[in-house]
This record gives sequence, structure tokens and C-alpha cells, in this order.
Amino acid sequence: MSPADRGVAVAGVGMHPWGKWGRSFVQYGVHAARQALGDAGVPWSDVDLVVGGETVRNGYAGYVAGSTFAQALGWNGARIATSYAACATGAQALDTARARILAGLCEVALVVGADTTPKGFLAPNAGERWDDPDWLRFRLVGMTNPAYFAMYARRRMDLHGATPEDFAQVKVKNSRHGLANPNARYRKEVSVADVLASAVVSDPLHLLDICATSDGAAAVVLVSEDYARRHGLGESVRMSAVSTVTPTFPNTVLDMPLLSTDASGGTEPEHTFKESLATAAYEEAGLGPEDVDVAEVYDLSTALELDWMEDLGLCARGEAESLLRAGETTIGGRIPVNPSGGLACFGEAVPAQALAQVCELTWQLRGQAEGRQVAGARVGITANQGLFGHGSAVVLVR
Repeated sequence: MSPADRGVAVAGVGMHPWGKWGRSFVQYGVHAARQALGDAGVPWSDVDLVVGGETVRNGYAGYVAGSTFAQALGWNGARIATSYAACATGAQALDTARARILAGLCEVALVVGADTTPKGFLAPNAGERWDDPDWLRFRLVGMTNPAYFAMYARRRMDLHGATPEDFAQVKVKNSRHGLANPNARYRKEVSVADVLASAVVSDPLHLLDICATSDGAAAVVLVSEDYARRHGLGESVRMSAVSTVTPTFPNTVLDMPLLSTDASGGTEPEHTFKESLATAAYEEAGLGPEDVDVAEVYDLSTALELDWMEDLGLCARGEAESLLRAGETTIGGRIPVNPSGGLACFGEAVPAQALAQVCELTWQLRGQAEGRQVAGARVGITANQGLFGHGSAVVLVR
């Protein structure tokens, strides 16, 4: 029996709204955790595993987030773990919890990610580290994240004829989706003209093309299907796949924070890194892109959303702009993308973001996404990429 056949139930989800609140990440995480436990109807005493998503900006408590959240909720004897995978941290934490449930080593797992972020661009921690590529890109060439986003956008323009107006239209769509999301930080509709009139941050991307940094938290309660049956949890959403595969050599698409690609020697891998994340998830779930009803993707910039649509196989290479222009990626279209509003409306709270995607898809598949519901959604997929070969795709079904 495959993991997808056995499945793990998503019993409960919860979030602390995104914003700049100026409080401890622990407070945000506890709020989301209690909300998820309440949503599941699962008592804290039943939780036998807590997995925390590490935050590197909040001192030692952030480095041992699993312990931090378990203590804040009140020690109950549960096992603990802490995961870090940059922007894919939340998905890796989910993978840890899901694997233990499938192995029969626990029945109820609570996964929590929360962050408190500084103002402005994310940057490496203080100190000189000449063997750290993330530190070197800032020290040697001043490469902040938006500079990479702009290179990806320019590549899309060169290869597929994308325009700044296309990128702006992604923001317009997502801002409309986020209006009805009570957890979103930015709940204001914008126009193409608004986006193009905002300051250029890194050509061709404007300020409104790029996500902010935010405080926020998300939590997910996973349970074994046996536990779900015994406790009458009903027809739960199932987590059918979690993909956290790494790139295949040679990696010929530049990945942040690196300053070069691998030398290909004329050989290309069968799939790009981001394509391989989706391929592995589909294979594990026994599904394909044609089965997907809704997607939550990591739109660090507007242009990246278009790339993700193709990486997930939701359309062929070079066709994302056509789907966008035809309204197929908005709610009511053929394949809605980021009905939550995405990072465009949330900003980035690194260890929470992949968990927030799962929260949104859970609400969508339950039919509980009030004001932004994708009608009849039964299969959803997330997509996420972090630094240093980290990435994720999660498939949920109902």
C-alpha cells in the first residue's frame, strides 16, 4: 500500500493574521496552534508530536521552535522536532510529521510555523562567513532577493514574450482574491496602472510586483486515518503527497542565492528543479496536473507565479500569460491560482508560508473559503521554493 493510499488526515488548520504586529513569534504560533486544535476538535493532551518550523531571526527560541511551541502550549510529554528548509520550512515540517504517522510512530501531530520579520529586505545574520553563498551574494554584489526575482522576470520576457502589464495583471488578480481573506495583510484592490506607477525596485519589477516581509503564523493538525475514524472526524481532507526533492545535476537555471549555474556540458536534466518538485508529488499521490482544481504557489514576485503554473504542469511552457489574460487563473476560471491572495496579499513569514498554503487548500476543499471559494474543489496542490536546493509541493485531496 502506497503512502497516498494510506493517507494522513488534515484534521485542523489555524492561522494568526499576517501583518507587522511587533510581538513575539511565539505568541503568533500559539494563537495558530490553538486555532488548529480547536478546528480539529482534538485535545492538546492527545498530541504526541510537535514539529516547529525554525525561524532564524528570533534567537535561540527560534532555532528550537518545536520545543518552544510545546513549552508555550504546556508540556504534555509529546515528542518534538524542529525543521528548517528556508521558504520550504513548513512543508518539510509537515513531511516529518506525516512520515512518523505513516510509520505508525504517532497518531496526532501538531505542526507550527511562525515568524517576526525585520523591516525591509531579508538579509543574512551578522558576521563574516566566506563559505556561505547567501552571505557572499550580499557582500560581493549586493544581490538582494528582488534582484533575483527581476532576473527570472527578464528571462520570462525573453523566452515567452511576457510584458510588465502581464506581471501587473497577476497582482491585480491576487489583490482581488485577497479582499475576502481575513488573514491577509493587504486587502486592497489595485489596477494595472497602480502597479506600473509604483516605484521600480529591480527592473522590470515594480514595488507592487514584489511581496513584503510580514509577521504571521500557521498551524496544521495531522492525524492517522485510524485516529480520525475512532474519533468521528468525518470526511477529512487527506494529505496524499509531500515532495521535498532536490535539484538534479546539472542545475542550469540560476537559483537564489547562487551566483552561477552548473556547467551542463550540453546535457540537460529531464526536469528543472521546480518541475521535479511537482512531478514527484503527482507520482506519490497517483494524480496528474489534469486532476488539480486549485493551486497555491509561492509568488515572491508576480512573474514567479507564471513560472509556477508551468512548473506544475497546469499549462505548457510559454502559455501562462495566455491563461492569465483569459481569466482562467482567477476564481471562476479553469484553474484558479492563489485564491488566498498569495504572498501579494500576505507578505512573507518564512517558516509559516508553506503551512499557510495548506491551510488555504484545506478550507477550499472543505468548501469553507468564504468569499473566495473555488466551486467543487477536490484536489489542490501547493508549490514552494527555498534556498540551497530546498523546495516543496504538497497535494491535498478530498
